[in-house]
Amino acid sequence: MKTLKWVLGAAVAFGLSTATSFAADTTLRISLQLPLTSHLGQNLSLFKEEVEKTSNGDIAVEIYDSAQLYKDKQVPSAVGSGSIEMGVASLTRYVGDIPAVDIFYQPFLFDTEDKVRAAVAQGSPVRGPIDEAIKDTGSTVLWWQAYGGAIMLSKGGPIKTPEDMKGKKARVFGKTLGDFVTAAGGAPTLISGSEQYLAYQRGTVDIGMTGVSGVKSRKLWEVMDTITVTNHADIEFIVVVNTDFWNGLPEEHRKLISAAAAKAEADVRNRMSEIETAAYAAAEENGMTIYRPTAEEISAWKAVSQPVYDTYREKAGDLGAQILDAAEKL
Repeated sequence: MKTLKWVLGAAVAFGLSTATSFAADTTLRISLQLPLTSHLGQNLSLFKEEVEKTSNGDIAVEIYDSAQLYKDKQVPSAVGSGSIEMGVASLTRYVGDIPAVDIFYQPFLFDTEDKVRAAVAQGSPVRGPIDEAIKDTGSTVLWWQAYGGAIMLSKGGPIKTPEDMKGKKARVFGKTLGDFVTAAGGAPTLISGSEQYLAYQRGTVDIGMTGVSGVKSRKLWEVMDTITVTNHADIEFIVVVNTDFWNGLPEEHRKLISAAAAKAEADVRNRMSEIETAAYAAAEENGMTIYRPTAEEISAWKAVSQPVYDTYREKAGDLGAQILDAAEKL
């Protein structure tokens, strides 16, 4: 009897898996380091719904969140090599191949919403060359995901000025942010987004840098108690697809995927202010103190930032110089 039940169960399971495989002509697997409940996860869910609806089920989208398959730093090579069709990565993860991508981490360069929107617009003199350069890594950019401004996390009080950074270890998620910490007298430590909770909990670092939406999605109020709203950098994630895979899709599939990507990009960008407001509210509700630096304190941060720009010019080459010039004209 047990054998019969096993055979019947296996047959049903095989039938279901076969039906699933025949239901879609194409499957897009997407790796995401954040939880599906995060705003980036919700943005991918919107994309999935749109693609599956407009393709009448010919294309299936599978989202693997919370770094189930790859950590953030592994996504560029995983997608570029074709190990997975799609992935979400912090833009700065491409800095090894394209130093110019860290334009968005130049301290206080994009200090207004209008400047950010102008810079990240598809085909802009800032974003356009970056999208083109990423093609050389084996990936094609489908859309950019807004993540908001960079803030600082701490315990026992805010990080008001560079004086409060001196001699302390700070979690960063990019080389240029590390240069910023060094310029302020701190010691940067590169830690993946999915690993920062443990780093704060264990005291591996004294200060953290992230977007405030990440504080909410990762419940970082459990391990840190203060947010300093510096907004010293603009955090951008990108959704990339393996170029060979992309070029091998039927043109009609590429068109509807691109349309869904454009819809997802506009949605997350337009809701970013609302998302950040909700994240700050959630942080306060869970006991965090929100500190907003004075104009004089922000001036102190800007005063120590010049070496970061100098290093960028040295390392980012002609492409970096071109993009920096375009950014400063915004």
